[in-house]
Amino acid sequence: MSTRGAWSSKLGFILAGAGSAIGLGAIWRFPYYTGDNGGAIFVFVFLIFCFFIGYPVMIAELTLGRFTQKNPVGMFNRLSGGKKLWKGIGGLCVVNGFTIFSWYSVIAGFIIGYLYKTASGAFNTQLTNEAVDSIFSTFTSNAVNVVGLHFLIVFCTGFVVYRGVKGGIEMLSKWLMPVLFFLLVVLAIRSVTLEGAGEGLRFYMYPDFSKVSGIMVLKAMGQALFSLSLGMGTMITYGSYLSKKENVPASAAWITFFEILVCILAGFVILPAVAAMGQSYAQGPDLIFKVLPSIFAAIPGGYFFGVGFFILVVIAALTSTVSILEVPVAYFVDERKWSRRKSVLFVASIAWLIGTPAALAFGASDFLTNLPGIEWSFFDIMSTVFGEASLSVGAFFIAIFTAYIWGIRKAITDIESEGNKFPIGKIWGFLLKYIAPFTIIIVFIYTVWSIFAG
Repeated sequence: MSTRGAWSSKLGFILAGAGSAIGLGAIWRFPYYTGDNGGAIFVFVFLIFCFFIGYPVMIAELTLGRFTQKNPVGMFNRLSGGKKLWKGIGGLCVVNGFTIFSWYSVIAGFIIGYLYKTASGAFNTQLTNEAVDSIFSTFTSNAVNVVGLHFLIVFCTGFVVYRGVKGGIEMLSKWLMPVLFFLLVVLAIRSVTLEGAGEGLRFYMYPDFSKVSGIMVLKAMGQALFSLSLGMGTMITYGSYLSKKENVPASAAWITFFEILVCILAGFVILPAVAAMGQSYAQGPDLIFKVLPSIFAAIPGGYFFGVGFFILVVIAALTSTVSILEVPVAYFVDERKWSRRKSVLFVASIAWLIGTPAALAFGASDFLTNLPGIEWSFFDIMSTVFGEASLSVGAFFIAIFTAYIWGIRKAITDIESEGNKFPIGKIWGFLLKYIAPFTIIIVFIYTVWSIFAG
């Protein structure tokens, strides 16, 4: 088996890239971020960041990867002439992949558990909010349960990545992505046709500009980077498997389009249903575990809605976890010359160990759930540091490196190789040189200041 591999087709790459972007960030995090941050105004700011920061940085990542045919560390090492600073940034991308996978797979494990609960009829009868809360608390307080499900996701992801680029990642995406889109459209239609869904649609579609705040802007930017798999080296790694014949800007546009489409559709699945049942939008990360189960029994066809929804989220989670795990695996294959099998076993084992405290931080361990001296759990720290802050740092330095170290002209020359056209090359260069890095750093500094200023 080839240790590196390559995409077998343009469609396979686009589906895999879209699968990387379309994960829990789109279906789990986007709806609750929208609910927590003012509804339509959050969506509006999120779209701005996707178009003016996310898309340009994605083109940069794919181009850097394709040009060098390397993982993030190898790419920065080659193009910077071995400078330690840039190798360190590549290392940050690999660490980001490691750590994000470790806590991301915890939530994916919860989804598996709730798919089983829903399919077995746990939510067939209408439950009070207190009863649903109790079910979630009991579920997450069972250490064997959450750690075992975390292991199951790590194992399944490791198996797919071990199968390689063509036989594992690409094949999974070709089978699951069409199913994901079908389920998403069906569930969105069911949700928006519920009696009382109109309030949720108004909240989701009509922006209230009074809700704009610095924290909301940061979360919108973090959501754009997270959901597009930027700043963690995923698109650099995926780009390294591309041939010179592929049109990078067009591929990046399709991936960005599919990711935005799924985010928007996920909002139509969840927010109208929440409004129809008179629930609160601002439930945070527990939205799909504490609010949606109380809705299933109250709507016609709720059992099928619930089972379909959790199948949808499992699919989205798996297409993302394989892309995240591929980043550190590619590092060990390229830089350490390990076999793919050895790389997968090592990375998956360490990620499971790192993720275990995050799995226990939902009630199974009082210490990890309420860390002494702070109000955050271990999971909160992991997901914030390696789900928002570190991605901002990674995306900032990728933009700076492409624009000022490697150079826009060299990047455009590579993009236009093999006769490909890049008519917006000058606009892209301007966005990558000025808009993307300075917007990222300003929002990041403001957020750090806000945290320490209280």
